[in-house]
Parts: sequence; structure tokens; C-alpha cells
Amino acid sequence: MSDDVTSKVLDEYLQDSRQSIREVARKVGVSSGTVASRLKEMEEAGVIRRYSAILDYEKLGYELTAITEITVSDGKMIEVGEAIAKLSQATGVYNVTGDADIMIVGKFRTRKELSDFTKMILTIPHVLRTKTHLVLNTMKEDFSSIP
Repeated sequence: MSDDVTSKVLDEYLQDSRQSIREVARKVGVSSGTVASRLKEMEEAGVIRRYSAILDYEKLGYELTAITEITVSDGKMIEVGEAIAKLSQATGVYNVTGDADIMIVGKFRTRKELSDFTKMILTIPHVLRTKTHLVLNTMKEDFSSIP
């Protein structure tokens, strides 16, 4: 599925998923039917899982971004990660290598929200400890391109 046309179609939708199939077809230089079929293939293969907006969290009042390391006992990383992934404040949950087992990226309006989130994480069975890093400046946060 990964050919030049598919990559170009995907790149166009990463830049602006509100574009019409006709508009993308014009930009890529293929027919609308080709774009529609490539989109359908990518959706069915799970490459495109859903379409969404990219938000400016600070403009929505989420002044704090935190990265939290979680240490888990008894090899229960998947269970703990799935529980954390259900929390709306967690924008990213990753099972990682290194000293921590799970890394969370979270968005918070206030220090109290962050504090409550951290305390709640510590109540999840098999969570041994947390270590939270507060982001001072966001240098890059962009999921709209293919590396």
C-alpha cells in the first residue's frame, strides 16, 4: 500500500483533513477515484484510524503539560497502561524501555488538576511510583507529518 501516490494522499490529509477528495486529487495529480480508493484502503488497513482536529491546548485553557514516568509491579504494564489511557487528561500513553515502564503525556488546566491526576494514578493497582516532569516550553508538538 505504501507507494508514492498513497504517500502524497496521506501527506495532504495530514496537512488538512478537511480537504475534499477532488481537491487532493488535483494537488496530487490523480483522479478523484484514485484518492477515494487509497483513502478507503488506508482506513480499512487501520493506517488512518480516524479524522480529528489539531488543538491549541493553551488557547483552551490547558496551561500545563506534564510528562509522567510510571513504575509498575508484577509485569502489569498493559493493564496499567490501558487504565491510564481511559483518562481524558492523558493525551499520550507509552510502554517504554529504561527505568520507567510507562510514560504519560498529559494536559492540565491547573496545578490542582495535575496533582489530582497524579494521586489518582497512584491508586491504580500495580503502580509503584510516579515521577512527573513539568514542561516549561514546547519546542515541537506536531503529529501532522510522516517522519
